[in-house]
Amino acid sequence: MDRDSVDWFGYLPAVTTPFTATGELDLAAWRGQLDWLAAERMHGLIVGGTTGEWFSLSEQERAALFRAAADRVGDRLTVLGGCNAYTPAEAIRHAEAARDAGLHGILLTPPPYVVPTRAEVVAFYRAVSEAVDIPLCVYNWPRGTGVDLDADLLLELSALDTVVAVKNSTPDFGGFVRGLVALRHRVRYFGIPTNEVGIELMTTIGGDGLMGAGAVLGADHPDFFRALRAGDLDRARVLGARDRVIMEDWFGPDYGARFGNAQAIMKYALTLRGVPAGHVRAPLLPLTPAEQDRVRATMTQLDLLP
Repeated sequence: MDRDSVDWFGYLPAVTTPFTATGELDLAAWRGQLDWLAAERMHGLIVGGTTGEWFSLSEQERAALFRAAADRVGDRLTVLGGCNAYTPAEAIRHAEAARDAGLHGILLTPPPYVVPTRAEVVAFYRAVSEAVDIPLCVYNWPRGTGVDLDADLLLELSALDTVVAVKNSTPDFGGFVRGLVALRHRVRYFGIPTNEVGIELMTTIGGDGLMGAGAVLGADHPDFFRALRAGDLDRARVLGARDRVIMEDWFGPDYGARFGNAQAIMKYALTLRGVPAGHVRAPLLPLTPAEQDRVRATMTQLDLLP
């Protein structure tokens, strides 16, 4: 497999997982959220990623989310299953569940907390690639894993049989660009910022889009990339500026939340829009009233409240 084995492009958000106020998985709300994402014309979505609180999901819950997403929107959107895990065996089981559900691919970070060596990172991905025949997107997430996959290491991983894409969420922008230049002809490359620099990158060097978080702006997120593809750079600038408001108000340079936690921020913002995003699950905490006010102020600025 390589980049031409898939047609992934545009905005594919890592979406929130709805839980009830007492912490149960809410599949009815999940289906409602999926319907909203499809109606807002996302190019795809990521199930059970960091924004989806994979770390508090059981194996059975993650598989249930995969199946429900495939059944509800798999014929309309590219659906990737988040397969983050601490061991290759766990990641392989999640990848098998994604394949069996009929998902289009998987997203996978290096093992979090472990801080693996370069050789251990390659061995981890090789084990999953060799075990499950499903397109794989390598996710470089230094904030969550403690390792930053540089261009040389990403290039080595891109040679694995099932690797077709990279989501590069490094805070090192120079490293991001080096990765784009090295990989653009081999795999799909995601993480393009929605600013003037991102527009320049996509129109002169390459890149395939952004695997963002939450999709709070709705159709504005994917329409940024539709505008770029159509050559309407003025419209792309307008849409990108809206996304930058969220990124600057709520997140820091390393993509960590400026207050509360990213999952609670996204869920509260979506709930304000009438989307059944549900509650966070422990160990995460809901936003305080003051933190809710910060989210509401941004949503008001962007004219997103009913």
